[in-house]
Amino acid sequence: MGALIVDDEELARHVIRELLVSHPEIGVLAECANGFEAVKAFAEHKPDLIFLDVQMPRLTGFDVLELIGENACVIFTTAYDAYAMRAFEVHAVDYLLKPISKQRFEEALEHAKRRLGEKMPSAQQLADSARPPQQFLERLVVKDGTHVTLIPIAKLDYVEAQDDYVALASQGKKHLKQQTIASLEACLDPKCFVRIHRSYIVNLERVARIEPYGKDSRLAILSDGVRLPVSRAGYARLQSLLDQRR
Repeated sequence: MGALIVDDEELARHVIRELLVSHPEIGVLAECANGFEAVKAFAEHKPDLIFLDVQMPRLTGFDVLELIGENACVIFTTAYDAYAMRAFEVHAVDYLLKPISKQRFEEALEHAKRRLGEKMPSAQQLADSARPPQQFLERLVVKDGTHVTLIPIAKLDYVEAQDDYVALASQGKKHLKQQTIASLEACLDPKCFVRIHRSYIVNLERVARIEPYGKDSRLAILSDGVRLPVSRAGYARLQSLLDQRR
């Protein structure tokens, strides 16, 4: 069994490696000091098990889960458990609170060994479940090869569905992300983003005006001149939110 250790604190990584000494059946494939290294190491090594810190600078543990985009057997390690407990209880193999005790570590490994033969939740399920109800995304993480882009939600202009992907339009560029438009819509604040068409979500701040287009359809004209189709149902939702802002 191959494992990946991800933590921005060298001492924390050392502790896990020492606890694994008595488990020769588990080999440490790589240690990572940040989320970017973790994404790269996961692609290179395809570990069976990941020891993953939650609180890391720039990319959090949940950002890493979203970026690897594959099934993951994860044991979370964290000094803070309050906001992410829901995910740990529902989907993760286990979680270890720092400082990690040997007894809890052994229990977590036993859970991991039992679960590895079962169907694991997807990384996206883990990341989504970690978000408490009514807590919406503050940024999006997008991976293109080894390059990772962070898009603050305030800079997201609109979203376009492209089969099992979404194109995220921000500051004149488009970034492709493997996610359905429906699942992304559920993570966006409905006071700021509205589904104007089955294939489009728009940031209300970017809508300059609405123009008629054909018999039963309209166009949303954005502040940068981009024109997006608006369905009849989408127009009702859009108009309602715009009226609330007046």
